[in-house]
Amino acid sequence: MHIVVGLGNPGREYVATRHNVGFMVIDELARRLSATGFRRRFRSELGEGLLAGEKVVLVKPQTFMNLSGGAVREVANWYHSPKENMLVVLDDLDLPFGSLRLRASGSAGGHNGLSSIIEQIGTNQIPRLKVGIGRGRLPATAHVLARFSPDEQRELPDIVSRATDAVEHWAQQGIVAAMNRFNGVGA
Repeated sequence: MHIVVGLGNPGREYVATRHNVGFMVIDELARRLSATGFRRRFRSELGEGLLAGEKVVLVKPQTFMNLSGGAVREVANWYHSPKENMLVVLDDLDLPFGSLRLRASGSAGGHNGLSSIIEQIGTNQIPRLKVGIGRGRLPATAHVLARFSPDEQRELPDIVSRATDAVEHWAQQGIVAAMNRFNGVGA
């Protein structure tokens, strides 16, 4: 079994913002896996699907980005899944727009959602897929909460698709194979 956590903020006002790219990947993965309807549980929206015969739990924490860790801890505790079988999908300011970077572990790199998860889970040994949103001209907080530009919106479906490909590859082949195939893609 695998758990895929997409980070974002709940609410209509955040749907198309840069900070919600994790939710976008979860939505695409749910579509591909014909995942069962999402339900509210563990302060998250949860869906389930099958990938190559294995169960995949899809998680969209509904606690707002900076408090994602509590919801993720509850999901991880319920499913008793090893940490290496959980992947967190998140936006990253420091990566060029559209680039992908998978890591098996590491620091939060200034991302408050990932920081909350590391704190609540008690380890930084959590695989993650970072999707580059670039820095932009606005201050960091304003940039991540802003909507994509028209040019970025045209590229976004391809970026979300490639990120979802990376998630599927991770679930089937492991983190090292996924890193080798997808790191830097789109840069």
